[in-house]
Amino acid sequence: MSEKENYLTIKNAGKHEIIIKRSKFIASLARTSSVEAANEFIAQTKKKYRDATHNTFAYTIGKNDDQVKASDNGEPSGTAGVPELKVLQLMKLKNVTVVVTRYFGGIKLGAGGLIRAYSNSVTQAVENIGVVKRVLQQELNFHVAYNRFDKINHYLKENKIFINNTNYGIDIKISVFIDEDKQESFKKKLINLLAGKVDFTKGEERYNEIPVADHNYHEK
Repeated sequence: MSEKENYLTIKNAGKHEIIIKRSKFIASLARTSSVEAANEFIAQTKKKYRDATHNTFAYTIGKNDDQVKASDNGEPSGTAGVPELKVLQLMKLKNVTVVVTRYFGGIKLGAGGLIRAYSNSVTQAVENIGVVKRVLQQELNFHVAYNRFDKINHYLKENKIFINNTNYGIDIKISVFIDEDKQESFKKKLINLLAGKVDFTKGEERYNEIPVADHNYHEK
């Protein structure tokens, strides 16, 4: 995966709690773009829940899972951190750290039960927080005459093109963000709509975030 490819990540930092056979599992998640940021989040969460039985964690950094790590923090080997990491990878999430805190409730779950508990804790937390697709887009600026604005505005809204800004002067200056790989087709469409009377200038290039409406991540 190149540095300019689009990717999925969590909508924002958050946490979610589940109870399984009287044990409390708290999954805390954050966006982390470096190992340092991941370690800082892990340390803060461990400090917050210092009285917990376990603070297990997993992280994946980089758009190609360049740096990953998982910790069972005292749980039987392979029953906590690795299942958590596998959930993040199955969901194709990038630059995310999760810490799953467990307060033991007195009933042992067994290896299989622990794997399911830690996996479900992460899955439910992600679904509760939400996922976004970070899409690399290019800003394009162009001018439209007032008598052609309604046609262009309708096209932009119908095709869910993000309008960054609209300035009204002698004519109307419109700023939109277009996916990197859709610039040329967009330009051709607008040239057709405006009968060839349009010039484009490029603005900034940035990642914009588009909510992922469904949770069938393994199909993506």
